[in-house]
Amino acid sequence: MIKNWFRNIGPGPLVAAAFIGPGTVTVCTLAGVNFGFSLLWAMLLSIVATVVLQEMSARLGIVSQKGLSEIIRSEIPNPLVRTLAIVLILSAIVIGNAAYEAGNISGSVLGLETLFGASQIVIGDISFAVFPLIIGAIAFVLLYIGNYKILEKALISLVILMSLAFLITAILTKPDMSQIFKGLFMPKFTDENILTVIALVGTTVVPYNLFLHASLVKEKWKDTSDLKFARKDTIVAVVLGGIVSMCIIISAAAIKTVEVTNAADLAKGLEPLFGRFSSYFLSLGLFAAGITSAITAPLAAAYVASGCLGWRTHMKAKRFRMVWMFILGLGVLFSSIGFKSIEIIKFAQVANGLLLPVIAGFLLWIMNKTSILGRYKNSLIQNVLGFVIFGIALFLGVKSILKVFNVL
Repeated sequence: MIKNWFRNIGPGPLVAAAFIGPGTVTVCTLAGVNFGFSLLWAMLLSIVATVVLQEMSARLGIVSQKGLSEIIRSEIPNPLVRTLAIVLILSAIVIGNAAYEAGNISGSVLGLETLFGASQIVIGDISFAVFPLIIGAIAFVLLYIGNYKILEKALISLVILMSLAFLITAILTKPDMSQIFKGLFMPKFTDENILTVIALVGTTVVPYNLFLHASLVKEKWKDTSDLKFARKDTIVAVVLGGIVSMCIIISAAAIKTVEVTNAADLAKGLEPLFGRFSSYFLSLGLFAAGITSAITAPLAAAYVASGCLGWRTHMKAKRFRMVWMFILGLGVLFSSIGFKSIEIIKFAQVANGLLLPVIAGFLLWIMNKTSILGRYKNSLIQNVLGFVIFGIALFLGVKSILKVFNVL
């Protein structure tokens, strides 16, 4: 039974790996430090929204055997609207992932540096960090092999490592279970926590995952009879990912006396309270979170660019490889020299804030087209859930854009 279950694991863990990056770890850390368990409900909301949208994305990929960006190119009849949609998607996903890739690699580096200390190479007047080069090399090898099964196994192993690390860390903090349930099922929404709520949902319901999932399921499954496996795979992986995020919030809530601004501080902050073991587990989790996102972000960008521009969406295609190499290379370079382009990341935030409601709306439209999905189109319940999530995405999109321009 267990062997059969492992054989039917699909891209779900890759999707979970993609949304639990260093950004999510940092946001969850700050949520726990500043608000304790009171924002666990926001993570629960995020999990439900992610399951609903990712299930639609997976169903679309299996039934149509096309990626989401390929369908966007073929289904929007107006050339101007189609061009605007493609430009927005390419800007948000390709440029956005290039901007965030340095953060993914830097997050993984933080985990390693907490365990082993920093290491530098000096060439002339420029010093390069060693760990980003190592992480970049691991990501490059796994992506260049271009074998979905190998990539899947590597990422599943890292996700299991990450999940165990954060789960054990949370257990070590011995949290009050009654307070956890209160935080999960009694929402608190105030002027002080609104930006953290937006950040928690925004780092979990990720636009590029909708593209990544639709493209990856057709690498794994070719027939509509496999939809049941895809649905189970999506639910289990996203719920597991959500539990990991909750564990980070719970771990961070245990810290009362230490100044914490990121996940590395959390690792150090737990040390005097719970011994070096918690620091080791958390650092391993941060390393795994960073490296999985460092692999999935370039992969998603390559699928999106190839689909939007009408290229072959095959992992060994030359243009496909050129896109992910470019994204990965930029991430390694910026992380190695410690460069942080705030303007690029701000642009990526605005583009993602615009993109999520656009893609959620487009996905709902497509999921109701009999010409594409036949009898596998959305049910009434799926549409109701979808439109509620679309409303939340629109609200978050507007809020995130106002935040970037300092209006909020």
